[in-house]
Amino acid sequence: MKTIGLIGGMSWESTAVYYELLNKRVNKLLGGFHSAKCIINSVEFSEIEKLQHNDDWDSLTNAMVKAATQLENAGVDLIILCTNTMHLCSEEIIKNTTVPFLHIAKATSDAIVSENLKKVALLGTKFTMEKDFYKNTLNDSGIEVMIPDSKDREIIHHIIYKELVLGILRTESKEELIRIINDLIHDGAQGIILGCTELPLLIKPEDVNIPTFNTTKIHAENAVDVALENQQIKL
Repeated sequence: MKTIGLIGGMSWESTAVYYELLNKRVNKLLGGFHSAKCIINSVEFSEIEKLQHNDDWDSLTNAMVKAATQLENAGVDLIILCTNTMHLCSEEIIKNTTVPFLHIAKATSDAIVSENLKKVALLGTKFTMEKDFYKNTLNDSGIEVMIPDSKDREIIHHIIYKELVLGILRTESKEELIRIINDLIHDGAQGIILGCTELPLLIKPEDVNIPTFNTTKIHAENAVDVALENQQIKL
């Protein structure tokens, strides 16, 4: 089994979900007492959040490259970044490390293609929704990407940073997210990407009447599949 390196802490709430998903999937596939071999490098989110809102992406990239390099030096066989937004730094991580980096948008794109969907809506932080780094990966697979209007993008961003990353789950916020999703469905969305690793804490598949793509789960399962390549799997 390969060792998975996780760059986590953004937020620790979703990193904890990653850790649970990795171990549950390995145990499901291998049975017995099997669990995931992994190393977590968890950053201090207060520092990251401040740099994000100061739009200091050079410093953020340096921090992500440093975290990835530390994982490589620790002996991991592959790296995942446990957050959608910080994949804006993925190109530099790839350039500065030699172990495979599994991109969350690529894994999500593959999942959407497998469902034969052509038009999806992307929910996440303002950085993820408004910048091109995530949408470009989906567009490369022939997927049209919708985002909410500016007012609703502010609402989603607020829910993520003021509530979900702090572990606060509010019924009123869930209702707002469902309203936004239903508006996007009305405008033609065939699927909904929960493009922030905290969003699945609040929005569940049964809350939406079209396919949802839980990027945390998709990414974690992709990492396990790569880590278990050439293993004898017993389902």
